[in-house]
Amino acid sequence: MSTLVFATNNKHKLREVREITGNSVIIRSLSDIELDAEIPEDQETIEGNARQKAMFIFSKTGMDCFADDTGLEIAALHGRPGVYSARYAGEGCDFADNIKKVLEEMNGIEDRRACFRCAICLIFRGNEYMFEGRVNGEITQSPSGADGFGYDPVFRPDNHSRTFAEMPAYLKNGLSHRGRAIQKMLRYLSELE
Repeated sequence: MSTLVFATNNKHKLREVREITGNSVIIRSLSDIELDAEIPEDQETIEGNARQKAMFIFSKTGMDCFADDTGLEIAALHGRPGVYSARYAGEGCDFADNIKKVLEEMNGIEDRRACFRCAICLIFRGNEYMFEGRVNGEITQSPSGADGFGYDPVFRPDNHSRTFAEMPAYLKNGLSHRGRAIQKMLRYLSELE
């Protein structure tokens, strides 16, 4: 069974990834390997950020690792917030601030189409691989639900009546952009072993 370091300091992402991967791989956190580092994330694309984070951890540890980056892309906002999703309302903001900004910008707009995209960069046995997951949906008029994190309270995937924040974890993880990208990574790892 493979052991991978997940290059994140986000506890929500770590928990979600461990739920998605189950017993198929061993996921180690940065605290598990006693690495206390601020991971750089200043690229212009989500793929660039995922690669930058994975390469940073690999350069520090030499261990098999992966990193992800995610962007919410809203059609009426010309793809914003995109790569700036986590800091859309500005430096030091939280996701409540980001959601508020998105809903203010979407006020009065009928076209609510959006998609979540996730890029994962895996460094395994010294080689680099990239995987993408995406899910289409829409931005709701107001937040709904208490589970999940980030934009989950205002994102409703296509063909569903609930936002990600209203769904149980197993359902969200089966549909989500991150879940889809991780499943692609796991399938690829199973072929390599």
